[in-house]
Amino acid sequence: MDGPTHEIAQRCVDEPVPLQRAQAGKRGGHDLGFKVYAVVAVDTDFGIRQAGLDQLADLFSIHAYSRIEESMMYSYNTSLSDVELNRLTEAREDMSAHPRVVPAAIASDAESLARTGRRVFEIETRSLEAVRQRINGDFHRACRLLLTCEGRVVVSGMGKSGHIGNKIAATLASTGTPSFFVHPAEASHGDLGMITDQDVMIAISYSGESDELLTIIPVLKRQGTRLIAMTGNERSSLARLADVHLDVGVEEEACPLGLAPTSSTTASLVMGDALAVALLEARGFTAEDFARSHPAGSLGRRLLLHISDIMHTGDSVPRVGPSASVADALVEMTRKGLGMTGIVDDAGRLLGVFTDGDLRRTLDDAAIDLRDTPVQALMTTRAKTITPSRLAVEAAHLMEEHTIHALLVVEDDGTLVGALNIHDLLRARVV
Repeated sequence: MDGPTHEIAQRCVDEPVPLQRAQAGKRGGHDLGFKVYAVVAVDTDFGIRQAGLDQLADLFSIHAYSRIEESMMYSYNTSLSDVELNRLTEAREDMSAHPRVVPAAIASDAESLARTGRRVFEIETRSLEAVRQRINGDFHRACRLLLTCEGRVVVSGMGKSGHIGNKIAATLASTGTPSFFVHPAEASHGDLGMITDQDVMIAISYSGESDELLTIIPVLKRQGTRLIAMTGNERSSLARLADVHLDVGVEEEACPLGLAPTSSTTASLVMGDALAVALLEARGFTAEDFARSHPAGSLGRRLLLHISDIMHTGDSVPRVGPSASVADALVEMTRKGLGMTGIVDDAGRLLGVFTDGDLRRTLDDAAIDLRDTPVQALMTTRAKTITPSRLAVEAAHLMEEHTIHALLVVEDDGTLVGALNIHDLLRARVV
């Protein structure tokens, strides 16, 4: 608004400074614990620049002002009349005499809160059971439509339904059904180009009347995109436009006001999970398939990481010949740092293993000369081994089963090609 016509701003300009200072002095020590502020908006067309603002601030004791977009906002202490002072005094005394009572809903005890929590579970469980009873031919048709989709499954929804849609799209994508989420408002401004006639859209709107969805659906229908609608009203506009309608209607929201989407969003989420799992089983999706889309997760590492990916190879593999002394084997074990060494023949095939446990037992026998006794005489001939093509998690299970901390890796013909210990598995986060 124009500065000169702003009543408060005009009064500030016209009010004599001496009177302001006199009133401030008169009421010193009587602030009653209140701080009074006024906000003045001055349009930039008023012509005040930074220098003018600084002068006004100094002149009228304005303690803070800030620029907001096209206008200037001023906050300043203003004077109170004696009548206003008396009213404020009475108000403060009344507040002290009649403290605010905390509503019972806020001051609920632990049992009341727990009772409410259980009620929510009961309401939503009943709602899910009702929706489960409606899993019928429409659900089958939706699954067939998704299974025969040659493009991507596009999920869309506004508000809470959009959040549910995001999760459904993520679940589909991670369980073998290529999928992504498109915000319907963004779709109206260019993101429709992400959707082709080979795709299938899952549109989620409990009312079935979401304007943002209804704006883009006709465009998608004209280009040949198939539509699965997930609503709580089979007679809604969205349900009528859909190729398949999935009814997720609930009788009652868990929200006591009946306003916040609770039971309805849970029903939509579970229906999305039902679709994803049904498609997963129909495609023969395996744990290995799941791991391929989760390579960074613990499951991915357990199902994708092989022994060959983490084993020591080449010169880092501890090995000695059968004629080497126990002392030579000890040097090799110390140099390679795996707590063991393999004993191999001239062709590199494994004959046995000598571990630090074998060494401790040898040291207990005073009759054994470490420098003269061949390691072949003390090695374990039936060594626990694993092939390089096995999963790393299998090595962990083998170590746990036999209470050992290291394994030699051999090919099918017995040739020693690698070694690993528990620390290698820990570094790879397999265990």
